[in-house]
Amino acid sequence: MEILAPAGDIETARVALNAGADAVYLGMTRFSAREGAANFACEELREIILHAHLLGAKVYVCLNTLVKDSETDGFFEAARTAYESGADAILMQDIFLGKALKAAYPQMILHLSTQAGCCNVWGARLAKEYGFSRVVLARETALEDVEAIARIIETEVFVQGALCACFSGQCYLSSFAGNNSGNRGRCKQPCRKRYTIDRAGYEEYAYALSPSDLSLGRRVRELQERGVCSLKIEGRMRRPEYVAAAVSYYRSALQGKPSAERFDRLASAYNRGDYTEGIAFGEQNFLSRNVQGHIGREVGVVSFVQNRPFCASARQFCKGDGFKILRGGKEVGGARFAGAGKGGFFLESESRLKNGDRVRVTTDTLAGERATEGKRLRPLSIRIRMAAGERPVIACGDFTFTGSEPLQAAKNAPLTAEAVIENFCKVDGLPFAPEITAETDGVFAPKSALNALRREFYAALCARLDPPRPRLPETAFSAAVQKGRETRTAVIAVQPVRGDIVVYKTLSALPEEGKERFCYLPPYFTGADALAYRDAIQSSDGIYCDGYYGIELAKEYGKPLFAGTGFNLTNAFAVAGVKAAGAKYYALSKELCAKEQAALTAQGAFALSAGDIKVMDLVFCPFGRDCKTCDQRERYTLTDEDGRRFPLRRYGRIGACRFELYNCAPLAAYNGVSGALVDITVCGDTSLAEGAAENGLPNATAGHKNRSML
Repeated sequence: MEILAPAGDIETARVALNAGADAVYLGMTRFSAREGAANFACEELREIILHAHLLGAKVYVCLNTLVKDSETDGFFEAARTAYESGADAILMQDIFLGKALKAAYPQMILHLSTQAGCCNVWGARLAKEYGFSRVVLARETALEDVEAIARIIETEVFVQGALCACFSGQCYLSSFAGNNSGNRGRCKQPCRKRYTIDRAGYEEYAYALSPSDLSLGRRVRELQERGVCSLKIEGRMRRPEYVAAAVSYYRSALQGKPSAERFDRLASAYNRGDYTEGIAFGEQNFLSRNVQGHIGREVGVVSFVQNRPFCASARQFCKGDGFKILRGGKEVGGARFAGAGKGGFFLESESRLKNGDRVRVTTDTLAGERATEGKRLRPLSIRIRMAAGERPVIACGDFTFTGSEPLQAAKNAPLTAEAVIENFCKVDGLPFAPEITAETDGVFAPKSALNALRREFYAALCARLDPPRPRLPETAFSAAVQKGRETRTAVIAVQPVRGDIVVYKTLSALPEEGKERFCYLPPYFTGADALAYRDAIQSSDGIYCDGYYGIELAKEYGKPLFAGTGFNLTNAFAVAGVKAAGAKYYALSKELCAKEQAALTAQGAFALSAGDIKVMDLVFCPFGRDCKTCDQRERYTLTDEDGRRFPLRRYGRIGACRFELYNCAPLAAYNGVSGALVDITVCGDTSLAEGAAENGLPNATAGHKNRSML
């Protein structure tokens, strides 16, 4: 199995490779879903790809954001640059752009990002049909579905790092709260803020949507048995010592002996909430409600020695180390190392510490240095012959390099074999560990000439070990949307509604109301869900789906497809692609402005225009699945510290409850060109079904109508 490590910058990439990563994934300066990372300019990209390839490792380049129509030329150029730089695969969110890219350049290897939400066999089949070689599975994917998908296509699974509260690719909370789209790599993480919920026991502010970090070191054999080929570590925004510790820990786990010491080093480097094994392995109570951010690793408790706070601990710490202090499970402040003492160390803190407070290390300087101190080098056996009247010959394996000029006999101070060996041991930053033998017969070579010869040899050897890619032919990419105007209104509802097109959220047979009745399918859809939704699908006139998998599922049922807002259609390639795939209707991205939507409007095009704005799909229970004491309400209210109230709806108890979160304000944003898609799931305002309200909705927002997502 491959250990795949994150790299937000070149230093972290080198550390990951030194720690033993089989591959690293990273972003360029555009189209990266981690825009806050340093990312890689072209020269750095070529440098780290060469470094990785010389060590036998791979580099995957992330171009995994949504791409606007005005940006597609830049996107294709970025993909060409990544490939020509030696990237082993391109990681993408937009499956339709991927299809166009693969058609033009079949030699490119494409991986479908977790942002595409692949979690079932229908999504896997579509990815393979469109030319993708691998899918990065949604973190919520059920184990039985992981195994089924692995029989279709290569699978990559997250095993370590941050979990998103929302199903990947379907979070719009940051986008609608502050115009910073998670689908564009700019998420401001509102899920990590504090909220109350109007349910007994949840009235106090807490981190009500903030999951603990994932850690599956004990489960790698099970994943291997299910057919997973790559273990992915999350963390392009995290420090080098975290990446090194994670790679080291998973290397030991793959060897069948997950090291407690390595796990401790990993937990000290970064962990949020003391870890969870996630939904796939049956955990539902995995929120870190009391502590946000790095919780560290517990090292002792506070006592007082000579009226100074002290922590008894067998572990050694030093100046620069930092700690988090917990009391009653809640964070009360931070502390710093303030000197060693007998059997422990002293602390200093701006907070008032008390006896019994729990001390957790969050910055362990020595452990960080140990994690990043290793070097991974490629052994080389080099033979050098330098004889008067002959050109120098340097051999490494089956590669032979011959200098351009014959050597001269020395008049005095002949070049010794030791001097040649010393010179060629300088590898100019390349990851080589050469063993060198040299033969000379009294030749002379100036130091500058010897240095130049060494550089020429190593450059030629690198070109042999990692040949440069040929330039790709420039292709004129184009996609046309046959313009048209849609005047109908489509309504998403849970109750019977009159209308031309009604999308019903139900597991039962659909109501008779509506000229065309579509069954709503959520973005997270398992094999078990397929059985549960069968009656609803069969009684429908078509399928409305919020995930790419709907294309294949609609074909299987022989039903018309309404591609929902979850398809995140943001460019002409995506619109042309979904129509070519057979969609009868399609909804444009709700993050586009009206002008951008108008440019992508054809017959059958809809845009979310009024009513509710779903901003999150939650596959987990925010109440920890305490089913015995649960009040089983369908509706709750999530309230932030600014007093904004977000409707939280429970739905679809297939194995476990799932939830949808809606924006704090309703939408009134009819663009006048596309058909109006109206969502009345929580507001229940059936009058909106008669036509999209451009005005008249109290306290409404225009959403992105006048201002597209950043």
